[in-house]
Amino acid sequence: MQGRAVQEGASWRRPAREPAARTYAHAVPVVPVRARGLTIEDAEGRRYLDCVSGAGTLALGHNHPAVLEAIRGVLDSGAPLQVMDLTTPVEDAFVTELLRTLPPGLADHARVRFCGPSGTEPVDTAAALVRAATGRNRTVTAHQWVPDGGGPERTQPAGLFLEPGGSAAEVRPTPDTFVRHLRALTTERAVPLVIDERETGVGRTGAFWAFEHSGVVPDVLVLARAIGGSLPLAAVIHRADLYGPDDSAASGPEGGGFRGNQLALAAGAATLAHVREHRLAEHAAALGARTLDRLRPLAERFTCVADVRGRGLLTGIELATPDGDAQEHRSGSAGGTTEGLAGVVQRECLRRGLIVDATGPAANVVRLMPPLIVTEEQMTAVLDRLADALEAVDRRFGDSAPLPGRRAQR
Repeated sequence: MQGRAVQEGASWRRPAREPAARTYAHAVPVVPVRARGLTIEDAEGRRYLDCVSGAGTLALGHNHPAVLEAIRGVLDSGAPLQVMDLTTPVEDAFVTELLRTLPPGLADHARVRFCGPSGTEPVDTAAALVRAATGRNRTVTAHQWVPDGGGPERTQPAGLFLEPGGSAAEVRPTPDTFVRHLRALTTERAVPLVIDERETGVGRTGAFWAFEHSGVVPDVLVLARAIGGSLPLAAVIHRADLYGPDDSAASGPEGGGFRGNQLALAAGAATLAHVREHRLAEHAAALGARTLDRLRPLAERFTCVADVRGRGLLTGIELATPDGDAQEHRSGSAGGTTEGLAGVVQRECLRRGLIVDATGPAANVVRLMPPLIVTEEQMTAVLDRLADALEAVDRRFGDSAPLPGRRAQR
């Protein structure tokens, strides 16, 4: 009874106690009290299908048995829970499992640096590493680098940062040919290629690591989110020869007091092993392809759907108002865009028991990131609810009429 009272109290206190920052608490007014796999149950007993997965941290969904067993194993062992930078059996098991997932070109000569688990620290650590290794100061992203340009662009950067999944907010995968082109250029100019897989790693895109789609091997790999098996963990993997004259300069920020947390390492090792042993990357590739096949016709059915794209179990639905076109949305120009349209779809999904992400530079992309353990039956339920929500929004903002074979609007 006391537990139920606490749950009910949490429900009415939520508006007063939710964070003041713009977070999921504003967009998804749910008080979760239980969760398993794809499903979340709130304090009122309502159940939701979760297609946000902790912004990609929950590769195996909520409370997966393999993850819980690994965490309990550390707790029951009496081992220290936090030993920053000291090698432990738990850390060794994690690194061993991580190296099993990497291509030989990187795994055979790899070093692992654990970072603080914030979103920026692994990137800052990678930047410090390549600066120390090259003696250069400037790092660039793929779209900032002009290797044959004039002026200061002639100076080679310390490192080139690339997200093979493209913009995670827009869900716009980087073409494999472009990734290969950049790998060739960076190799020719002795510029370390830094691949950022904080959101796309651990099977999310249908390969264990998204860079594998293109066949390249990075010099530095930035990891976070899913590698901790739902707990905060981040790491930078790099070629062993990437050292500067003073390797301490390559350590990055000193604020990572929680780097290498033992519970996160155990949960992460269990997650990596489960994804590898159960071939969940292949499952994500197959189910993701079927998901796109079902979603793409929605661009013809509903005027509010401008584009559908993605890879594996990372899918984006770009939205537009009737007077806008897809190009205007992609360029971010004002004409025809409706900032927050994805939020409207998000609320309609929530009413139907589905939690999705509203993202993109103009808040006009609905993002699906279900856990890799999602079944085809569950994904069908997700897409049914999403299509119903889009239809409701289309009636509200669009002027589309039912197409042949489409069920009549209510």
